[in-house]
Amino acid sequence: MRISTALSLLSFVLVVVAHPGSHEDHDVLARRKFLAHAKRSIADCTDKIEARGIEARAISRRAALAESLRSRRRLPGRRAISKRDFASVLTTDHKSNRTDLTSTSQGADVFTGDLACVLQPEVTIGPYWVSAELVRTDLRDGEEGIPYFSEYQIIDVTTCDPIPNIYVDTWHANSTGVYAGVVASGNGDITDESNLNATHGRGLALTDADGVAYFETIFPGHYTGRTPHIHVLTTLNATLLPNNTISGGSATHIGQVFFDQSLISAVEENSPYAENTQTLTLNSEDSIMGEEAASMDPVVQYVWLGEQPSDGILGWITIGIDPTADYVTSAAATWTENGGVANANAGGGGPGGPPGGSGGPPPAQTTSA
Repeated sequence: MRISTALSLLSFVLVVVAHPGSHEDHDVLARRKFLAHAKRSIADCTDKIEARGIEARAISRRAALAESLRSRRRLPGRRAISKRDFASVLTTDHKSNRTDLTSTSQGADVFTGDLACVLQPEVTIGPYWVSAELVRTDLRDGEEGIPYFSEYQIIDVTTCDPIPNIYVDTWHANSTGVYAGVVASGNGDITDESNLNATHGRGLALTDADGVAYFETIFPGHYTGRTPHIHVLTTLNATLLPNNTISGGSATHIGQVFFDQSLISAVEENSPYAENTQTLTLNSEDSIMGEEAASMDPVVQYVWLGEQPSDGILGWITIGIDPTADYVTSAAATWTENGGVANANAGGGGPGGPPGGSGGPPPAQTTSA
């Protein structure tokens, strides 16, 4: 198990069409806070998490979840299973060569990880966040792609305890690199106004007593300028509305999670990922991943559920947050009972040059999507 996060950006300015530069004064202050906070949290939480049984419960939960998903998808009960063992974000293939692990192996053999308690700095919210998304577990909406089942465990880095009843908001591109809910240059077909009302790859879930939120979606595709990734935002003390969306609360974490390059390559060999004509950015070329990986491991741990990608992937990561944080967010659009409504102050989301300028890709910087 790993804990990832820290204090960081004091404000996030969101522009859909043009990606502004980073705010250096804020970044310097955020980095100082991150480094000071990380040292304390690393020292304090490692033993406490293990002693309190948080790690043991996580191992048991993930093993049971994997077995349940295999059963639901009618996969063989005994099969070779691979363990992701993080050693180097960029230079090591993290898929284990072991073949002696099976679905009946001890959970600790497969479903544990690096209990290093390295914290994740806050990063950009990106230009494609949609506020007031639906509270739900299934984010697929009929989209084709490799099934991806994920759990996020949220830990309070000031107490080392799981945080129950906090909303986890997640969003990502579809298999061909297009975000739902936003019509903007650099995000698929700008003439397709119906995408404003699409909701695939978006949703929120409330954490349980162990601080865990669970989602079912598809593995995200790539788009020009970014390696495949998933955005995560946590909101504390929000109010659930009758229309199954939330309002209010404080944004206590804004981050992104990533995947092994070997896993990305295996997925991208399959349709419809293989039909994606956008340029594939490697992990080593992604500046936001580099920003996070410079101080922590932002890559999810995972297992294949079957013998082939179409059988699905189970991934997990633990995110440590400071629940007293309250970051400023700005949305590209808002989901309403009448569908999506673009935020005119977020760059318009309408016709215009792509993020990197006329004919160019979006710049690889901390304000990327």
